[in-house]
Amino acid sequence: MSQCRVCNSNYEPFINFGPQPIANGFIPEEKSNDEYFFEMKVGHCENCNMVQLIDQPDREKMFHGEYPFFSSLSKHMQVHFKNFAETVTTRFLTQNPNPFVVEIGCNDGIMLKNFAEKNIKHLGVEPSENVAKVAEEKGIRVTSRFFDYDLAAETRDKFGPADAILSANVICHIPYIDSIFSGVEKLLSEKGVFVYEDPYLGDIVEKTSYDQIYDEHVFFFSAISVSYLSEKFNLELIDVEAQPTHGGSMRYYIARKGAYQPAENVAKLITKEKELGLDKPETFERFRANVEKSREDLVGLLKKLKNEGKRVVGYGATSKSTTVLNYCNIDRELIEFISDTTPLKQGKVSPGKHIPIKPYESFKEDFPDYALLFAWNHRKEIMEKEGDFSANRKWITYVPEVQIF
Repeated sequence: MSQCRVCNSNYEPFINFGPQPIANGFIPEEKSNDEYFFEMKVGHCENCNMVQLIDQPDREKMFHGEYPFFSSLSKHMQVHFKNFAETVTTRFLTQNPNPFVVEIGCNDGIMLKNFAEKNIKHLGVEPSENVAKVAEEKGIRVTSRFFDYDLAAETRDKFGPADAILSANVICHIPYIDSIFSGVEKLLSEKGVFVYEDPYLGDIVEKTSYDQIYDEHVFFFSAISVSYLSEKFNLELIDVEAQPTHGGSMRYYIARKGAYQPAENVAKLITKEKELGLDKPETFERFRANVEKSREDLVGLLKKLKNEGKRVVGYGATSKSTTVLNYCNIDRELIEFISDTTPLKQGKVSPGKHIPIKPYESFKEDFPDYALLFAWNHRKEIMEKEGDFSANRKWITYVPEVQIF
């Protein structure tokens, strides 16, 4: 039995992905014998309906001075965060002559720069020092710490209440969720909003996108669970918006209880989630069976191609790829190397399975027969970029099912 991080109820895991390394732990090959692993199990709390990792590695193992993820490398994400910032500004900040915006996990400043360019008072909170430094170089005010209640209280004392607290693909990373939401409640102005987006549980279940499950993602949110969590801190879910990012995300708008009239979208989404069964344990048993079939199909296809003498490489050394490679036991016998544009990953090996990570030029210079698309959530952007490859070679994907295209 495990204890829910939200409501303290006991719950059991519904799936075990086995030993998993740090998903972004790309390391030099000579250090591959000294690698950290943890047992990655996922459970569903039937009381508050939060889906969560049973155990998570210490945060310092995941977020540190060599964190190899920079959001601004994607042009599509630059556009997405510009639109995110404009939406929040238009809906909530125009009535205040001097608004204050805080972002939890600002990464390299991809979203906050849109506020900084308009001289809007802001603060980015980013514990990974290397990416925080990149944000600072863009003229963004950043503190390189983890967000919690104490930091929220310090921030309010120093800068005043926040009119908007924003976050993207970060809140799901943080196990001490009570400190986050109590910190939000402390820092928000009376009409302030907490707006965050994360990979959406409904999409993960419907698409069998189990690679969204890795060490950093401790929570898998739904409107049902976010409503429960918000009410616990006298907050209220006032709107939701589906987003295409990361293969399917949901943006949640939260405010002080009674500050705004909740949009009809909230009740509609909760109804849809109950129809999908996100509040029922049998839904997650079916999900487990679908994940096991996906593993069987992918490994079977890769072995078939190897027996036919075909060359397969990976495209995108993503965090998500770590779950797939280790759960499916795929090594360099089935995938020669993984191509990636991130300099910090190049010349290293993949976590756990130690497949070489090579620069993007290696992919362009020596086209394989097939490319396994680990960065499937950027499929549209990649297909626009890789016309030469697609004209003569084929791609493999495993979401929503294993297929060649």
